[in-house]
Order: sequence, then structure tokens, then C-alpha cells
Amino acid sequence: MRQVVLDTETTGLEYREGHRIIEIGCVELVDRKLTGRHYHQYINPNREVEQQAIEVHGITNEFLVDKPQFAQIAHEFLDFVKGAELVIHNAPFDMGFLNHELSLFDKSLGQLEQYCGVLDTLALARKKHPGQRNTLDALCSRYGVDNSQRDLHGALLDSEILADVYLLITGGQTNLLLADEENNKESGGTAEIRPIAADRAPLKVIMASEQELAMHEQRLDEVEKKSEDGCLWRS
Repeated sequence: MRQVVLDTETTGLEYREGHRIIEIGCVELVDRKLTGRHYHQYINPNREVEQQAIEVHGITNEFLVDKPQFAQIAHEFLDFVKGAELVIHNAPFDMGFLNHELSLFDKSLGQLEQYCGVLDTLALARKKHPGQRNTLDALCSRYGVDNSQRDLHGALLDSEILADVYLLITGGQTNLLLADEENNKESGGTAEIRPIAADRAPLKVIMASEQELAMHEQRLDEVEKKSEDGCLWRS
């Protein structure tokens, strides 16, 4: 299973008011493991970035002057995400902007949902933790994910952090070892290969208690009795 954890930064909050994407950050998961492949691009939006947005992500108009426009990177972005399930925190926001950018570039391309599945981790967190704060920072605190480098929002850093949070919220203990070098070879586009957040603290490993191990064995005994082929877990 291939998933791409994605985040964007924008000139403002509403694409219907003419706001545009200025940064895209993606990290790749295959079978719930970080592969080391990522896609990261700053984009010249051909408009001013609102001051309130700059205070959130720190990306200035001057910084974006020499960056490519979305039309110049649209195909390489699609090549990177095509066929994957996109994992996004508050997916309607990012998908709205991405689909708007695609429509401005080439309406015949349709919407991003035609190329990818979409999983909204905000909706997932609200279902799992109803009535609680489920911002990315709140989830980092809840699951013990290090977000100390997140002084300002940034699409690539936020997608790396969200990958950790997603793996924890959906599966508890996870294996975040990078895939072998052969699996890290490029498949085209401008996506780079590098270790993901190598200087961040490792995730906690929680060992099962004696009581939990006993309950697990009891459950396997029940499976053994009810299955004609026995318990495959023990085979």
C-alpha cells in the first residue's frame, strides 16, 4: 500500500477569494513505512501573500519571486502522488486549493481525487478523540511526537510530523525504519531522497504487560478452537 502524507502552505485561507498555494510538502509511506522519498516545492503564486499568512508560515513575497509557478510543476507533482492514498490533516482545505490550482492550469486534468484516494486525519482524530482538541500540535502532545522544530508551519516538516502521528493514531507501535536503498531509487520527477527527520527523537516503544500477553494467548486459544485450519498466527 502506497500513501503520500501531504501538506500545503498558502497565501491566505480561501482559494475562492483568489488565494494560491506557495508550498507543497509530501513524504511517502509504503506498507506503513517511510521510504525516504519526498516531494517538496515552493511556488510563486503571482500574487501577494497576506501578512497574517506570513506570520503563520514565514514565507515572504521576496522569497517566492524566483520560484516556479504551479503550471511548471503540476505534472511532476501529479507523477509523485498518482495512485497513492493522500493522508492530509484537514483534507478539504488542501484538496480545495490543489483542485483549484489544477483547474487554473488545465481543466481537462479534472480533480485530484481522480488520481488519488484521500484520508483526512482530522476527521479520523475527531472520531477517535471526540470533544478534544485535534490540531496537529495537540495530537503531537497526545502521542508523544516531537514537534519542537515547528516554530513556524512548513509543508514538508508538517507532513513528516503528520506521518508519525498518523502511524501512531492508526496502529500504535510502528516501524519507521527506512526501506532499503534499492527501494529508494527515483521513479522520475524532481522528488528527492533523504532521511526523514533523522535528528528527531525516536517514537516510544511500549512493551506488552504480562496480563496483556496472557489475554493475547487466551484469544489465540479461542481462534484455535473455532477455526478448522487452526490458528495461523501460531503456525
